[in-house]
Amino acid sequence: MLILTVAATLRTIGYEIEVYSFKEGHVYVVCILELFYDVILTNSFQAKEANSRVVSATANSDLPAACHLAKQAFDETINELDSLSEESYNDITSFSDCVIWFLLKSNSRLEVEFIDEIVNDIFRKLQIPSRFPLPEVIGMEDSINFVTSWLKDTSSHTTDILTILGMGGMGKTSLAKYVYALHFHEFDTSSFIENITGRCDEKFNGLLDVQKQMYHDISKRSSVLVHDVSTYTLMIENAVALKKVFLVLDDISSPNQLDALLGSKGFHPGTKIIITTKDAWLTKICALFKTKVKPKHTTYEIELLSEIDSQKLLCNHAFMCNNPKEGYEEVSKNLVKYCEGHPMALKVLGRSLYNRDVTYWEGYIDRLKKENGSPINNVLRMSFDSLPSENDKELFKHIACIFVGMDINFTVTILEACDIETKTGITNLIDKCLLSIRWNNELVMHRLVQEMGRFVVREESLYKPWERSRLWGHESFRVLKQKKGTENILGLTLDMRLLEKEKLHGSLELKIDALSKMDSLMLLQLNYVQITGSYKNFPEELRWLCMHGFPLNSIPMDLPMENLVALDMSYSNIESFGICHSYQQRPSKRIKQLIGSCSKGQRLLRSLKILNLSFCEQLRSLGGFDYLPTLEKLILRGCIGLFELLQQA
Repeated sequence: MLILTVAATLRTIGYEIEVYSFKEGHVYVVCILELFYDVILTNSFQAKEANSRVVSATANSDLPAACHLAKQAFDETINELDSLSEESYNDITSFSDCVIWFLLKSNSRLEVEFIDEIVNDIFRKLQIPSRFPLPEVIGMEDSINFVTSWLKDTSSHTTDILTILGMGGMGKTSLAKYVYALHFHEFDTSSFIENITGRCDEKFNGLLDVQKQMYHDISKRSSVLVHDVSTYTLMIENAVALKKVFLVLDDISSPNQLDALLGSKGFHPGTKIIITTKDAWLTKICALFKTKVKPKHTTYEIELLSEIDSQKLLCNHAFMCNNPKEGYEEVSKNLVKYCEGHPMALKVLGRSLYNRDVTYWEGYIDRLKKENGSPINNVLRMSFDSLPSENDKELFKHIACIFVGMDINFTVTILEACDIETKTGITNLIDKCLLSIRWNNELVMHRLVQEMGRFVVREESLYKPWERSRLWGHESFRVLKQKKGTENILGLTLDMRLLEKEKLHGSLELKIDALSKMDSLMLLQLNYVQITGSYKNFPEELRWLCMHGFPLNSIPMDLPMENLVALDMSYSNIESFGICHSYQQRPSKRIKQLIGSCSKGQRLLRSLKILNLSFCEQLRSLGGFDYLPTLEKLILRGCIGLFELLQQA
């Protein structure tokens, strides 16, 4: 059991255990002790004789001697497994069990404790994390040593908090991730939460999602349906009270985020918390510092890279080595000087110039020097400008304005329907450090990159937003309110819960006919928006329609849906879905009756691939699948009232 348990643990962190096949279907696992402690548990005709010597060594707690004896006794036959008899196989099994048994008995420990010790040592030897690879940390050796020293310091009898400061793109997240990856297993429980501010800004309930992740990571319990931040805070406080925790909160921008995640009751002694932020004042004003026993607080500010380390980082991405290629020495030196030690600027620049000749480098430098903005902004913009095709640029703008934080497969399905080539396009964006994909398939952009992408869209028309290709936030509301939409607009997102209500004037109700002139609109999100009018005025070219909190009890018959690829009506009042409904029907009517009586009104939705009705708590019945021939994904999470699923229309 111990061998299999540790082997399974290793597989979860991406380490392949060598497995030998034995005749008649037996499988023999070369023990983890062999891989990491030079112990080989295999067959030998001298097994019984060697057994007593190994047992003697382990009984005296002399593990090195036991390892040496076991290896010496059985090395000779490690390559003869295929020719072993059944009797010999049984000798192997009984001997390995015996060795492990005495290893446990000699220390008077439970098996789980022994497993824990081996697994922790393996983590240290492999130096790899369970969820993500070690990030690039060129030039950050001093920072790593400082944070590691702080982490190893056990002199404090309270909670230790380290705030890592620095402007965007300096490597705060990479530093925290690197140290976390190497040491999280040394604590009772741990959690690394990345991009907190971005996640909170992108979704109304983003902070709840962050709390959910943290609670699940720390408690290891199944997700609990909670809709209140304060309730989750209380649950987190209870979960951390009796455990030594290692916690990383990445990209904090407000005290409210810290209060929601850390609470005010305090953590178990020995807990270590790393906070990355741009604001030095944030940490010490959170509720945790208002308790009687205050945490011990340390601040560390990341510095710009030296010229030597800057050159290493640039060359690592431009040449895949630490030094410039012959003939590139001078241009490399000029670019290093221009970037002023900013890691992200150097990384993006190196990716953009990879495999380019010296003449191209020289032209790139000349163009950068003509720009008036900061070096990092200029570098990011040049990286965008150097994308190989208009397709890639349009893809980048779509993601920056609309799809950051969304699932990559969901995004690809929608954008392919908008005639955007995504397979090579996404690869190109990743290669230029303009996009990354999180372990859970979520699209991620550094905040500076996303801001640059949105500024590119604003530049399309600085003072007339309705002439831009994409709109979001307050500008979406104003354009719809003033009915100034044009055929230039390809995508529009509006979530009323994310708007600052004090900046809005007059009625919050919008007219549907404000969409009537947006003939090119393909991507539309209207979450929790009060709209009135005829739904026939919705653009016919829509590929994605997202309307969380839709107030009606069924989808209007006059809503153009023929070209829709994805429909998301989560958190809505919909009672039934069968394609042919009319929202004028009384709510008490059942879907089976509706479907049986309105065949003339049914529409064949040939394009719809994704239908999301999650958390439509009033949804009772679902049908009409004969009219959804291309449907690939049906999401009904949280539909607690659903009791009838009809296969036939």
